[in-house]
Amino acid sequence: MSTSFTDMFVRSLNAKGRYTDSGTRGLNLQVKLEGGKYWTFRYLYQGTRCDLSLGHYPAIGLKQARARATEARAQINRGERPYPSWRKPTVVSKNARLTDSEKPQQKAPVRFKDYAAECIAAKRAEWRNSKHAEQWSSTIDMYANPVIGMKPIDKIDLDDVLKILNPLWLTKTVTATRLRGRLEWILAAATTRKLRTGQNPAAWKGLLETILPKPNKISKEQHHAALPYQQLPILISQLHELEGVSALALEFLILNANRTGEVIGAKGTEVHENGIWVIPGDRMKGGQEHRIPLGKRSVELMTVAKSLCPNSEFLFSIKGKPLSNMAMSMLLRRIGYPITVHGFRSTFRDWVAEETQHSPEVAEKALAHSIRSKVEAAYRRGDLIEHRKKLMADWESYCMTGCWGNVIPIERKAAA
Repeated sequence: MSTSFTDMFVRSLNAKGRYTDSGTRGLNLQVKLEGGKYWTFRYLYQGTRCDLSLGHYPAIGLKQARARATEARAQINRGERPYPSWRKPTVVSKNARLTDSEKPQQKAPVRFKDYAAECIAAKRAEWRNSKHAEQWSSTIDMYANPVIGMKPIDKIDLDDVLKILNPLWLTKTVTATRLRGRLEWILAAATTRKLRTGQNPAAWKGLLETILPKPNKISKEQHHAALPYQQLPILISQLHELEGVSALALEFLILNANRTGEVIGAKGTEVHENGIWVIPGDRMKGGQEHRIPLGKRSVELMTVAKSLCPNSEFLFSIKGKPLSNMAMSMLLRRIGYPITVHGFRSTFRDWVAEETQHSPEVAEKALAHSIRSKVEAAYRRGDLIEHRKKLMADWESYCMTGCWGNVIPIERKAAA
């Protein structure tokens, strides 16, 4: 029976049974056949239902029983097994044995699964892209937790790490390399918080590098599949025949050499009257604000997209919501292009290098790539916006017609 206890109610209880206080989670009053009344706190600990004795009524009244139940609940919330701190220490002889209820309860061990989830949650604040958190969680859940998820974090050793990495190292090298780094970070964080001691079993330098083959010796870097720039005008003409926001967004992305996240997160307030689209740093991979001079066709695409969803804050959206991360990729698959959206940046860069006289520095600025040389970066503090206007105008012309400037187009035939 569950009800909110009052002093009068508790005093009047005489029928045998267990009564639950709806006002204090876990607090029960057991009434015995002979008339005795006892307070207990019922709780779950590591999947097992347990009862903690809080004292005999009326020696322990309702107010005091509630205080003890609240204290026990707080211990559980801290990850500890409830221990009756209100009990006085019992003096025993050296040879006497304490019962389980008399022994002080130790803190429950911190399991890897729980601590990893806590670390990922704490690290989310530094990630600009929500995909990072998803990737951390998915790799830990898929590969690490089945092996060491339930193991105390201070008991994880080199053998455990190798059990996780060995099945992946030769076949999924990139994934395994990233997973190793994530394991190292989680275990290092546990050491910092004094939850474990000793060498980090996921460390590469001086440890795993002596056991596992070097990743760059067994797996060559796989670049994003890209469309040869000679075929791009054909694709653009195909996009013109399609309806829907995804086709508009994909063409806009190609014309401005963007990343997917930059386009699907683009808002109308980011486009200024002078035709410059300013992407804030928190949506850029490099963390720096990026200005893009928009061409005539890009403005047309935004206008059409706006007419399809006039009340949305996003440039390209459906029912007021931004496109999904996979919308443009799925569109490419539907029309028969086995390439990646990100690969169009490579297509743009190849075209600049092989077909134009535009400088590499201007192309790199258009791609929002940082200058690696600190000396050169110190002299090139501007974003070369005027030079980039000319470059992007030529690129738009090429995408739309197959030619730019004074270059005469070569007749192109679509593949059969």
